[in-house]
Amino acid sequence: MPLFRMIILEFLSCFAILFAVTGRRRPGALSIDTDPISIYHLVFPDYHAGNERRALLKPLDLSDNAPWKRRFRAPSIAWSRLAAQNPTRGLVCSNKDGVYQLYAWRPPSNQLTPLTRDPAGVSRGHLSADGEYVYYLRDQRGDEIGHYVRLPFTGGDPEDISPDLPEYASHHLSDSASGLALGFAAVDDDGFHFHVCAASELDRRLFSHSTGALSQGPYLSHDAEIAVIASTAKTGVAEYALEAYDLKTDALLAELWDGAGSGIDPGGFSPRPGDMRFAGASNRSGHHRPFIWNPLKEERQDIQSDQFSGDVTVWDWSGEGGRLLLHQVDRAEHALYVCDVATSRVQRLDIPPGVPTRGPGFVADGGLQVHISDSSAPTRLVELDAATGAFRRNIIDLATDVPVGIPWRSVSYDSADGSPIQAWLATPPGDGPFPAIVHTHGGPTAVQANTWKPDAQAWLDHGFAFFSLNYRGSTTFGYDFQHAIDGNLGDLEAQDVAAGARWLIENGIAQPDAILKTGASYGGYLTLQALGKCPDLWAGGMAIVAIADWRLMYEDQAGTLRGYQRSIFGGSPAEKPEAHRRASPITYAENIAAPLLVLQGENDTRCPARQMRVYETKLKELGKSIELHWFDAGHGSLETEQQIAHQETMLRFAYRVLGA
Repeated sequence: MPLFRMIILEFLSCFAILFAVTGRRRPGALSIDTDPISIYHLVFPDYHAGNERRALLKPLDLSDNAPWKRRFRAPSIAWSRLAAQNPTRGLVCSNKDGVYQLYAWRPPSNQLTPLTRDPAGVSRGHLSADGEYVYYLRDQRGDEIGHYVRLPFTGGDPEDISPDLPEYASHHLSDSASGLALGFAAVDDDGFHFHVCAASELDRRLFSHSTGALSQGPYLSHDAEIAVIASTAKTGVAEYALEAYDLKTDALLAELWDGAGSGIDPGGFSPRPGDMRFAGASNRSGHHRPFIWNPLKEERQDIQSDQFSGDVTVWDWSGEGGRLLLHQVDRAEHALYVCDVATSRVQRLDIPPGVPTRGPGFVADGGLQVHISDSSAPTRLVELDAATGAFRRNIIDLATDVPVGIPWRSVSYDSADGSPIQAWLATPPGDGPFPAIVHTHGGPTAVQANTWKPDAQAWLDHGFAFFSLNYRGSTTFGYDFQHAIDGNLGDLEAQDVAAGARWLIENGIAQPDAILKTGASYGGYLTLQALGKCPDLWAGGMAIVAIADWRLMYEDQAGTLRGYQRSIFGGSPAEKPEAHRRASPITYAENIAAPLLVLQGENDTRCPARQMRVYETKLKELGKSIELHWFDAGHGSLETEQQIAHQETMLRFAYRVLGA
């Protein structure tokens, strides 16, 4: 305790003794049996708060063998694929060597051989249908701008597949199930440009199409007779309608959309030769329900079941085209179904505990390969029985000797206007209230599931409660919930965040003066927005790769994101200036009362650097406390040790602002 406070405490001790002897006090004054520490609390209220935080927080553990660091270093699988025509070859994205890279996977031995060694990591890739080549977008230190390259599955030098094009952004590349053709999107300031080329002659273009609307695809039929593109040109919001094109004539064959207030989640073509059926899911009922569409015959088969709840989307076709693997999410709870296409009958699978994510799908001998994870264990690839969901075997489980984490539980509360909000909560051992972390996921068109998050366990290890909410704008809670924020970003979400913090306080989970807000990407944006719009709730904020100014972001970001920004705002910043101003955290900078930490990527083209530098300058001019840490990567780090360094920076910041 500082010398000054020790002197004051001694004085108050004498003061209390004097009161005890004389018994003289006025109504409402301190009781004669008030101890000097209690008197001190009234004079220095932060003394009690600080001691309460110190009592609940564990000593800051930054040792190299700390359990939270071991969880970060635990090898995990981001995704895996098998070659459509050669199941003895697969592709895996993993951090097993410290940075997420692409690995050649050889079933059944399950040997993983490194294919990429990019310093910033590679998180997306595609394996050709014959298993001969691996494709990925080669960029500069994670900026997501560059050219697609291919390299042999057996290793070798990458080959640029589009040397005639200027640099582009892209989130989609695929080939036909036969391997005859390859399709990809190249996105620049002018919009989305779709190209289909012969796999054997990459410079021979079979189809080209351009649009200024937010789009996805192309999806190719078995022998590349048809290409389907998902586009927002008709919907006007961040929802897709489908367009089918004849690749021989470039003619538009058919379109599919269920009208205003609906959109389509594309699945893909049947892998059977000559089969032109395309599977997807429409949310015209308010929730996604699967369908099968034949654009040549303009026939449609809707798949309904009393078993369905929440959103149900298509994950995979079986090899013979007779079954669909369906994925259901209802209020962030997951389930899998297998549908018999001929009868539309569905069977719910009894899968192991955890959250399933898409894997290779249907395999030989009645198997089904998916990934499973939960909040206390990293992702592993498993094989299930495709008829029942029963566990058969672990295929790739890289994590060994991982410290056990604290499981999450699903909770619900009402936002300010009564809207129900689902969230995930985990608390450390002992009785609360605890210092607390309020987390929001990115997107916003995404959802936080009960999945592996080593950063959450790091907070729990140190005595914090961890609370992650699915705010309005999140997917899987219905069309109205997802689109409630359209044109008015950062308003309802901030209300949901504030209501969640108050719920934690009211239920004795969080200490009122020890709640910190955090999140990455759109979750980082909501951190800045919450600190500016609800300043009295927060002891501090920690934003990662965040949005601070929507107008400046639009000017600098990649073309892939500009279309998305226009769709959720209803126009560009020039067309909707007031909506962009209201939605920007920089508008509320003068309201911020709590210290702020920001971790931002130097090469980020989703949340570019300039808008954050302007925000930092504005806060400093206003005399606000902001620490801005730059790292040499793009939209987040794929490097394990850098992730650990970021978590350590946030832990130090949290302990400092809480006086612990």
